[in-house]
Amino acid sequence: MMTQLLTSYKEDFSGWYKDIIKMADLADYSPVRGCMVIKPYGYEIWEAIKHGLDMRFKETGHVNAYFPLLIPKSFIEKESEHIEGFSPLLAIVTIGGGKVLEEPLVIRPTSETIIGHMYAQWIKSYRDLPILINQWANVVRWELRTKLFLRTMEFLWQEGHTAHATYDEAQEETLRMLDVYRDFAINDAAIPVFHGLKPKSETFAGALESYSIEAMMGDKKALQAGTSHNLGQNFAKSFDIKYTDKNNKIHYCWTTSWGLSTRMVGAIIMVHGDSKGLRLPPIVAPIQVVLIPIYSRESDRSQVLRLTNEIYNELKIAGIRIHLDDRREVSPGFKFNDWEMRGIPLRLEIGLRELESNQLSFSRRDLSIEEGRGMIPRSGVSEQIKDLLSEIQQSLLFQAEEFRNANVHETTSFDNFKKIVKTGWAFAWWCGDEECEGEIKYESKSLPRCIPREDGWEKERTISCCVRCGKQALEKVYYARSY
Repeated sequence: MMTQLLTSYKEDFSGWYKDIIKMADLADYSPVRGCMVIKPYGYEIWEAIKHGLDMRFKETGHVNAYFPLLIPKSFIEKESEHIEGFSPLLAIVTIGGGKVLEEPLVIRPTSETIIGHMYAQWIKSYRDLPILINQWANVVRWELRTKLFLRTMEFLWQEGHTAHATYDEAQEETLRMLDVYRDFAINDAAIPVFHGLKPKSETFAGALESYSIEAMMGDKKALQAGTSHNLGQNFAKSFDIKYTDKNNKIHYCWTTSWGLSTRMVGAIIMVHGDSKGLRLPPIVAPIQVVLIPIYSRESDRSQVLRLTNEIYNELKIAGIRIHLDDRREVSPGFKFNDWEMRGIPLRLEIGLRELESNQLSFSRRDLSIEEGRGMIPRSGVSEQIKDLLSEIQQSLLFQAEEFRNANVHETTSFDNFKKIVKTGWAFAWWCGDEECEGEIKYESKSLPRCIPREDGWEKERTISCCVRCGKQALEKVYYARSY
């Protein structure tokens, strides 16, 4: 059986993750170190992520565009913090057309610089603002330690870049897009996330403030699943992005950037997967329902397939993503294991019993075999299937929330803190001192994930102490070991 070949996720989570990617046919290793080939099934999951995000971007007034992959090296060097943060990760082209280039070109690690250059050409007046642009693209960062989907040298993502007249407008945009990511993670990917401000040490190179959504994986490590940055006027001043206001006064713009990548595919695998393989939330599943005809005699095949095709056509017309598995060279048991590995949310089995009873057998991927099996009437099948898919979506979110909440612990003791972050997340007060933060990282091997947006601790703050140094607290922070 396929599941017997799958590494135990309780004993070796990293090995289990690699097995799932291979056995569910999601991706493969490229001949170029650190790069990956995303196979059709894995890419379909990414397409579902793109669809869910792109719809939200457009609903909030953003439009898509595309900017070049190659960026003059001098652009990267204009923003000092930016180049300092990205310098070790840059891939640089020095030869083109057989000749040494007059100016080296950087392969896009992110696009603030090239987009900033273009915005300086496009923005003249307050009437030109705001600019709300997103691009779907690939980027290259010369990572030394890579892991498929989570951290690769080249990856796919979207990056939004906006320009505004005031800080307040830029900040509103930054938080709006953070909420877009949070909404997508919870409602489409069924991944509960904490969202909030990154500490200064974790802020994006060149940004004024960075915010993120943080998710707990199945091994209890943290994954930064999306980020939104208020860039202040740093890039505007470096690239001369100015506008003239109503009184003919010239001002620098305030800009933002925000991004979410194919790392989200890895998050979906690691949050929902189990000992049998993937478990995909129906909203992002390439196939929501698989139909498996069951017959032992060839003479029964035509009857079973007649009903199977009826169901297939009815569900397809209803907009359900459905696949009919009529492979004759493998057994039904093999098919069950195969589709369980691929994480298909719902399996329908149709045989002589279903023909005679006018009912359909189903098996839900979100529950155990015993809990997930049932029967539904043949009549009104499309609405019943939609209801089941909705239940599965909510069930996966609920399970992920329960797991996360059981493994996040609040503490005021640093000794207890160090024990907690070995097997979960700690939630603790911090004094705000970067040196103290460095000691927390060093002694606990954990990182600050985010400072939650829902504060409401004004009174508690005045009487609380930093978990490590005991000084008066400034912020309450989630800490965890991370990817």
